[in-house]
Amino acid sequence: MSWFGSVTLFAAIALVATACAASPADDGGPGEASPPTTSSSTTEESSSTAVPKSDASVAIPAGPSALTDPRSDEFPAPLVPIDEIISGGPPPDGIPPLDAPVFIDVAAVGDQLEGAESVVALEINGDARAYPVRVMIWHEIVNDTVGGIPVSVTYCPLCNSAVSYRREVNGVETTFGTSGSLFASALVMYDRLTESLWTHFDGRAVVGVLAGTQLEPLASPLMAWQDFVATYPDGQVLDSTQTGHSRDYGRNPYVGYDDAETEPFLFRGIVDDRERAKQRVVGVTVDETSAAYSMELLADGNGSATAVTVGSQDLVILWKPGQASALDASTVEGGQDVGSVGVFVPELAGSPVTLVAQDGKFVDDETGSTWTIAGVAAEGPLKGSSLERVEHLDTFWFAWSTYRPDTLLIEE
Repeated sequence: MSWFGSVTLFAAIALVATACAASPADDGGPGEASPPTTSSSTTEESSSTAVPKSDASVAIPAGPSALTDPRSDEFPAPLVPIDEIISGGPPPDGIPPLDAPVFIDVAAVGDQLEGAESVVALEINGDARAYPVRVMIWHEIVNDTVGGIPVSVTYCPLCNSAVSYRREVNGVETTFGTSGSLFASALVMYDRLTESLWTHFDGRAVVGVLAGTQLEPLASPLMAWQDFVATYPDGQVLDSTQTGHSRDYGRNPYVGYDDAETEPFLFRGIVDDRERAKQRVVGVTVDETSAAYSMELLADGNGSATAVTVGSQDLVILWKPGQASALDASTVEGGQDVGSVGVFVPELAGSPVTLVAQDGKFVDDETGSTWTIAGVAAEGPLKGSSLERVEHLDTFWFAWSTYRPDTLLIEE
């Protein structure tokens, strides 16, 4: 992409951010429409000064809001330089999270989604849900309850990463909103208990009364819609027609952002020069050891199964084609094929499961069973079995190396 093209792209991103803050609700009036009623979750209002709930008074410290007073001397020391938390354009919740998401059965989706479209997949206690990136790209956070567990599903288009967390702080349930700010060109969230600021990428409170607190991460990989359907035919999908907001779902407001030769938007750090800033990588951390695997290493024909060791843990990284980049073309389903990735512990009940890619499928050497990209045996003697999923991130190199500066980089 030319210099002029890069400038035009970044200007467009800034305009999109402003539009997100000012976009009218479905009722045509100013502000946002009230979300539909659902049993999935409830909305908690944000206030300018954070006051813990009465039942949270012991577990949650009181103090000023980091949204309005990030330099308060009542806070613990910030974990990141406050000067590097910069405005991305919209005010808090100007990019509106979904606090009352509505779901429909996979079988009822019809033509709402295309097969290659990217979705964030989350399965807990048998409850499998897909969060289409066509929706996440406009809202960035969904506060939900999955398998009885309160969760926040987050997606940051500027760093091309989907991360989910248990939305509990010191045992107290909360919800998360978008702060309107960025750190290292990535979403900065805030909790609605104390209005502390949190980094999306690693789930840490970095400024505010909760600075230093860590959220529990939940594996929620990006995958093609068609792969989610094949793995979870009885699952549910976030309904883009019932978000309570008026957005052009399906359009990509970040056209051309998935170009490895361009620079990240509003990034103030120093990019690790071992790789291009927006090179796609698969990042994994085990036992305090982090490794990033170049997508070019993993992407191979109709599929690949790559045996790796991170820390003391043997793993297998599965890749298959068929997922469109949401950040490439003018539509989220029209982007280049970047494929889907799954990372797993290759064993069942202490016995090894050696997976190999054959004719677009994954087959284990031990029983000949076939496996999906989600680590589920679809056919054969092990049908119905699931491998232990390992949390990983499909993301850009600049983001992974910023948060994991000691990471190994594996390119061959």
